[in-house]
Amino acid sequence: QVQLVESGGGLVQPGGSLRLSCAASGSIFSINNMGWYRQAPGKQRELVATIRSDGITNYGDSVKGRFTISREHAKDTVFLQMNSLKLEDTAVYYCNANINYGLRLGGDFWGQGTQVTVSS
Repeated sequence: QVQLVESGGGLVQPGGSLRLSCAASGSIFSINNMGWYRQAPGKQRELVATIRSDGITNYGDSVKGRFTISREHAKDTVFLQMNSLKLEDTAVYYCNANINYGLRLGGDFWGQGTQVTVSS
């Protein structure tokens, strides 16, 4: 099957930076969109950023100008560079990918989530 494994979360002070990574593995034929979502306690999961296979990106309004999404096709990996972090960026960050795999199968997959905590 297919797995998404995230890494790079942690504790950072306001104004600091973190870089998240998410690697897809398994019987992957191709990957369409990849992206990051986040969920803070008591809130709904929200879009952080997505990137298409052609490199077109989309960002949530709250992170525009501070976060940058990128991907490395050869390694089926997506990254999220987070700069100028704010207290309100604290959340569990989830990787998402739309993947074609196996014999003409396709679907959305999610990582297990990685905690990002912004605190002084």
